[in-house]
Amino acid sequence: MTENLAPDEVWAPSACTLPTVERPLRVAEFDALFAETVRAVRRPGRERLRLELAPGPDNAARAAELAARESGCCSFFTFVLTVADGGLALEVAVPPEHVEVLDALAERAGRSA
Repeated sequence: MTENLAPDEVWAPSACTLPTVERPLRVAEFDALFAETVRAVRRPGRERLRLELAPGPDNAARAAELAARESGCCSFFTFVLTVADGGLALEVAVPPEHVEVLDALAERAGRSA
């Protein structure tokens, strides 16, 4: 489905309902979150991604708000935000048919870690 798309377009498969003009802004929001908060990127499974974020209430709120908005337009994502033992993590899961989207997300996050 996304084989011939540019890296930013991989994030926006046909299942995404975010208006096309807003997509670059959303990518920029994720890039900023990654650059400012990501400490480590882990891939516990092909369909799962774990981002370890700099702890703090502002980062937790920011990640939660962005995840909620992304779930609104790309309902195939499952986001789980965990605050425990002084750490903060955002886990992202997708169904098998959207692994390329998760791959693109992991690649972008990895540039910041």
